[in-house]
Amino acid sequence: MSLLFATDAWVKALMKVVNHSEAYHEAAKDFEGDFVFVVEPAAAGGTPVYFYLDLWHGACRTAYEVVDGNPPKAAFTIRAPAAVWKKVVLKQLDPMQGMITNQLKLKGNMVVMMKNVKAAKILVECATLVDTSFPA
Repeated sequence: MSLLFATDAWVKALMKVVNHSEAYHEAAKDFEGDFVFVVEPAAAGGTPVYFYLDLWHGACRTAYEVVDGNPPKAAFTIRAPAAVWKKVVLKQLDPMQGMITNQLKLKGNMVVMMKNVKAAKILVECATLVDTSFPA
């Protein structure tokens, strides 16, 4: 069953994939951090979608869509238009390249991100394993 990207069901499915990934567990065993991902609307005047992941030593402790538009303070916030996120999930854009080219805007410690590139790449690989659909 295909899940609509950046919904609560989608992010919970991502959490399950992450928590079953031995590769992620190994690559992120020393990483501690939480993320707010912001999906900016395609249309002007639209409402951004926020989802939250708490990543801790190779596991995802919690993940959810922020429904009130008031995300928690997180170590990292990554924001991009919906079309850019779609490219990331479909493996058409490497997330680190997206950050370097400012297609994905990172708020947080870039040094920590660069030290954990392998974990970040595997996290994205986990996202590509979720059966995802995108709004038209």
